[in-house]
Amino acid sequence: MQLSGVTEQDTKIAGEAHEAGKGIIIVINKWDEIVKETGTLEKYKKEVYNKLGYLTYAPMLFISAKTGQRVDKLFELINKVAANNTMRISTSMLNQVINEAIAVVQPPTDKGRRLKILYATQASTKPPTFVIFVNNKSLFHFSYERYLINQIRSNFGLEGTPIRVISREKGEQGLS
Repeated sequence: MQLSGVTEQDTKIAGEAHEAGKGIIIVINKWDEIVKETGTLEKYKKEVYNKLGYLTYAPMLFISAKTGQRVDKLFELINKVAANNTMRISTSMLNQVINEAIAVVQPPTDKGRRLKILYATQASTKPPTFVIFVNNKSLFHFSYERYLINQIRSNFGLEGTPIRVISREKGEQGLS
């Protein structure tokens, strides 16, 4: 049997869940009906992540609802992702990770001006949302934000949940 892969509807639903800040698990059903060869699982994972590139943080599980294969693991994973989506990280631990990340990869410069990250704090959960105070928001490039998100994710194990970052200049009010 051939699996249908990621459909247009799957992409739309996944995009809605991601934008809404929901915890996400990619579940592939009917895995028992697939003729497997060496590398089948990895090849299929790669295809799915290629189509859902913005969901690389979402764990993928291959199950069979018919036979019950790995369905018990699904419930464990649901609990883990739900806990990650509501995780609170102390300001001191967060800033320690941010400072270590800055030491490894310096913030970007533009026309001789360097981004300075003053400090970070967690503003909310569902999804974990962090406010990073900087000297100049225009210097806070998307790629460096993505780097910091990856550092936060790897240090705190935030598998299955989107992470939001809001940059603010010192003295700026509101969450925007």
